[in-house]
Amino acid sequence: MTAKPAAAAARATVYGYPRQGPDRELKKAIEGYWKGRTTAGALRETAAGLRRSNWRHLTESGVHEVPTGDFSYYDHVLDTSVMVGAVPERHRKAVEADPLDGYFAMARGTQDVAPLEMTKWFDTNYHYLVPELGPDTVFRTDSAHQVGHLREAIALGHTARPVLVGPVTYLLLAKPAPGVAADFEPLTLLDRLLPVYAEVLADLRAAGADWVQLDEPALVQDRTPAELGAAERAYRDLGALTDRPKLLLASYFDRLGDALPVLAKAPVDGLAMDFTGAAAANLDALAAVGGLPGKRLVAGVVDGRNIWVNDLERSLGTLATLLGLADRVDVSASCSLLHVPLDASAERDIDPQILRWLAFARQKATEIATLAKGLARGTDTIAAELAANRADLTLRAASAITHDPAVRARAAAVTATDARRSQPYTERAAAQRAHLGLPLLPTTTIGSFPQTAELRAARADLRTGRIDVAGYEERVRAEIGEVISFQERTGIDVLVHGEAERNDMVQYFAEQLTGYLATQHGWVQSYGTRYVRPPILAGDISRPEPMTVRWTTYARSLTTKPVKGMLTGPVTMLAWSFVRDDQPLGDTARQVALALRDEVDDLESAGTSVIQVDEPALRETLPLRAADRPAYLEWATEAFRLSTGGVRPDTQIHTHMCYAEFGDIVRAIDDLDADVISLEAARSHMQVARELGAHGYPREAGPGVYDIHSPRVPSAHEAAELLREGLEAIPAERLWVNPDCGLKTRGWPEVRSALENLVTAAREVRSGLEPTAS
Repeated sequence: MTAKPAAAAARATVYGYPRQGPDRELKKAIEGYWKGRTTAGALRETAAGLRRSNWRHLTESGVHEVPTGDFSYYDHVLDTSVMVGAVPERHRKAVEADPLDGYFAMARGTQDVAPLEMTKWFDTNYHYLVPELGPDTVFRTDSAHQVGHLREAIALGHTARPVLVGPVTYLLLAKPAPGVAADFEPLTLLDRLLPVYAEVLADLRAAGADWVQLDEPALVQDRTPAELGAAERAYRDLGALTDRPKLLLASYFDRLGDALPVLAKAPVDGLAMDFTGAAAANLDALAAVGGLPGKRLVAGVVDGRNIWVNDLERSLGTLATLLGLADRVDVSASCSLLHVPLDASAERDIDPQILRWLAFARQKATEIATLAKGLARGTDTIAAELAANRADLTLRAASAITHDPAVRARAAAVTATDARRSQPYTERAAAQRAHLGLPLLPTTTIGSFPQTAELRAARADLRTGRIDVAGYEERVRAEIGEVISFQERTGIDVLVHGEAERNDMVQYFAEQLTGYLATQHGWVQSYGTRYVRPPILAGDISRPEPMTVRWTTYARSLTTKPVKGMLTGPVTMLAWSFVRDDQPLGDTARQVALALRDEVDDLESAGTSVIQVDEPALRETLPLRAADRPAYLEWATEAFRLSTGGVRPDTQIHTHMCYAEFGDIVRAIDDLDADVISLEAARSHMQVARELGAHGYPREAGPGVYDIHSPRVPSAHEAAELLREGLEAIPAERLWVNPDCGLKTRGWPEVRSALENLVTAAREVRSGLEPTAS
């Protein structure tokens, strides 16, 4: 194709950028500060250096307008709560005494004060801190973070655009504060919040902002007329301000639907829209409303959530169509690049040809700049880039890694019977109780135990050759022995081996399956200082040999108690990987499920009677639009059942989910047909137990009583009180006692104390139950 230059020169921009630095410098500086090894001043200097580096790399890539305010020590929604003064009363004293320590107290809690609740940012694996609001909330402006970062960028000579979470999305993400009626709607505070946003906008204008981006991703979800009316009112009022910068209203992750006419008519100066995946429907919808005459359109045509190179010609075709729909069309990624790793060029262990298929944040910035150049000056100016891109896409499509006939034949032969247990739950439950002999309110953990510095060092020594495989495995054996011994001493009923050999719950399996690629530096922020390296699902999936049987069998040899086999479920293997984009997700999920089915069968054959298949991502991958959910849940639940459907009735299948809104998927949880499910519940005060009870969930469940994402250790009394709340919704004969999530990120001292308290609480509550309850 040959495109003529755009009438108004297109510019390249991004909505946000990875924060961590090439070697996770931010993580190390923050954790050093928490441990007292780094001063606040040194932390701030590290952060400032990372911001300077990010802006420089973006500018050198050809990005004309850099984002500011997207950089955060922990979470951008928490930053917004600080900006509008929505500090919970329990944290106010700490924030007033030391804003930085108070900020981290809100995020992580202290021994005496609970943190804010944490949950997933829409359908991503990024976690945000949930604002707590009530009818008495008083908002106060604190724009220091946003103004300070803007001034830094301007002083360095960059054209900068501050990025804020929009007021409507902020309120829709919020929850009633503790003690506030559960039916309180934070959106009713909009008129109280808008003057604070007006003050922030005025502060940014005074600091030199020409444009400010207001992110409203909540508007791509199904919204009521009242919610759309609130959005209309918010941007009518903000658009009418006289002392303000130009406003760019941004949405991403899906199509805008009924919100598009509202935003198109709003008196703002531009819209930023996603045109990838399901959001490609925005193109026709924008034409249907008459486009954006007189306004700027920032077109998200480069996928900001996956790592495959962009199809430049296809994106140019989309951009060419958009040219007639707005006064000016600029080019961007579909969303913030926070959701992809920093730089693919740092990878040394991936085949160079395959590496050309990959684009991390820095490569995506270059793609965006290339598209903007082609749109502004004509495609002849990027002919070499187009030719190279076309060749890379052709080679990927023809590669043997993407097609395994045996895998495809096996997946095609699956029947409905393969995805169902041989007996209904009631019959299985009786067989499992007789086989396992567990007490009322059985105790267990989710799977992982602390990954100690010694373990991490041993893993690094193995990679660098300082120790051999035998030496490494001896260290793993010793750790498993310590984990089993501790659990037996503590009195836990169903044990785990602690996952000492595993680097990550997805990567560990990906490295043993065909079709996956592993990275060395592909870190992505999950929450706070927790970063993960999602593997790359590039081709057809199979399991060459057992992955977990050896270490699970060894752990079982050390105890007479049941030891859970621990696997990661098919949906989570997809959700926490960068998944292939050349076939339907359901097809890929079926391939992964069949590989896991082989592992489940081998664990059972080796004598493992309890097998946990974790699916924490089932909720986060739920489509944002209700109309898209039934098809997703059909293949997602089938994939889980396919991985577990071949076991005997007396083998107990567990699953686990954490940090998500479970009310939306209670029926799907039921359809998994797992015997036991454990879920996060401590921060949300047993909300999930009430949701399961209201649904009439008929199986066993373990709503967590220990919040492992906080350093505080719950007392036995606190855990017992949560257990009693759980018993109000779930009968004692079906209630388990466990932490919210795995213990990998915690230290041994707090884990010992917390689990000892958990077992004490279970025994206390168990002793108070009627003898007939079992």
